[in-house]
Amino acid sequence: MKVAESANLQSSDPAAGHSGSPEPHVGSAVRVLDAFGRPLANLRVSVTDRCNLRCQYCMPEEEYVWLPREEILNFEEVRALVEIFSGLGVVKVRLTGGEPLLRRDLDQLLRMLAANPLLRDLALTTNGLLLGQYAQALREAGLHRLTVSLDTLRPERFRALVRRDGLAEVLQGIATACAAGFSRIKLNAVVIRGFNDDELADLIDYGRGVGVEVRFIEYMDVGGATRWSLSQVVSRAEMLQRIESRFGTIEALHEDGTAPADRFVLPDGTRFGIISSTTSPFCGSCDRARLMPDGMWLLCLYAERGIDLKGMLRGGAHRGEIAQAIAGAWRGRTDRGAEQRKALNSRNALFRVEDLRQDPHREMHTRGG
Repeated sequence: MKVAESANLQSSDPAAGHSGSPEPHVGSAVRVLDAFGRPLANLRVSVTDRCNLRCQYCMPEEEYVWLPREEILNFEEVRALVEIFSGLGVVKVRLTGGEPLLRRDLDQLLRMLAANPLLRDLALTTNGLLLGQYAQALREAGLHRLTVSLDTLRPERFRALVRRDGLAEVLQGIATACAAGFSRIKLNAVVIRGFNDDELADLIDYGRGVGVEVRFIEYMDVGGATRWSLSQVVSRAEMLQRIESRFGTIEALHEDGTAPADRFVLPDGTRFGIISSTTSPFCGSCDRARLMPDGMWLLCLYAERGIDLKGMLRGGAHRGEIAQAIAGAWRGRTDRGAEQRKALNSRNALFRVEDLRQDPHREMHTRGG
């Protein structure tokens, strides 16, 4: 197949028709709606399943099964699939992993994606360990936004959480990214009861000091979180209560859009967010899909199976055929994984260790956060 050929969606219009009627267009792309009217607008692309940390809430085991390297999409294949998705309404792309900065020459991929006129937002999530080395190159390649994972400001806790030193490098990476000109940096902190739930105010103070916005994330029972328990989850309500007791009255920001975080403002104007996927899922407005490093496409973070787009791409399918397959699958999408998990009477970890070893696609470091 010629992966560089253009998708001809106007003639075949594979994404036309939702519930028997045409779907609206976004720019020069068509807009595909699922069974609940949720658009396909946001694509997370995991560029590697490898990671240089071993966070306890994501990779708590000693050994892992990795995707074969020959199965990983090359940059031209990633660009081709992203172009197909953008022709179907995707306007936001976020590169994830694993740790995406482990992917060699990632700035080259960013340049390819930044040249796509249909994309309005190009972002990247990183653990920050290598950010100091690559921040300037990422900025020059066309990256719009950065999200850095930072769960604790205490070196001993950092070491216990990720099983290596590196907090100083992460903090330096954030400083370097700010100096490189990134003005829209967010910090993600997974809040775990009994581990770092006493650092909410400290993280807000840190974010305010360096000019970045902190987003707290409820501990989620996804992928490789094999040691997850509901008792470790600190809810949004409890977080707000604790933050308000320290800083004073909190005001909710009422915003349009499908961003996962509910945002709030403190009396001094400092803003922060909370992603409450465990206790208050946002499935009803979820417009996200995930492309794994080997081209497996997930309609939901909690999905047990994916759709093999790489097989179609390497098998010689034309872009129009792939677009039709994507549009058809999205129109039939009824996934509400987080809501279904919340409704369970008895809720434990999503997968057992044995299940993860049988299929690495179930790991969060493969699916992308």
